[in-house]
Amino acid sequence: MQIVLAVAVGGALGAVGRYAVSSMVTGALDVRGSGTLVANVLGAFVLGAVIGLTEERWALSEPVRNGITVGVLGGFTTFSTYMYDVVYHVEEDRWPVSVGLLLVTVALGLMAMVGGLAAGRAA
Repeated sequence: MQIVLAVAVGGALGAVGRYAVSSMVTGALDVRGSGTLVANVLGAFVLGAVIGLTEERWALSEPVRNGITVGVLGGFTTFSTYMYDVVYHVEEDRWPVSVGLLLVTVALGLMAMVGGLAAGRAA
């Protein structure tokens, strides 16, 4: 039950964090999907760092680890909104933006995960 509660609380915090980041970035850049891209890449980096740190250095309890990874970071990142943003730009006949979001999110997300893992393991 502790794990479920930790994931629920973490998920709420992560979702609110995603909303804040996404709103700020999208408002500043005025490109639908830019905030989701930033949240997903940032979340991938932080998840990689947490995993890297907890492999051997940090001893986190199961509820805390799941609250952070599944809860906070799962709520912070979003695949469904990412896919909707890609489709939205296709429907608006903005193919370059759509393809750009699709490719840049995957490429930067992978680089962020690898970087986060490396940073966490090196710390």
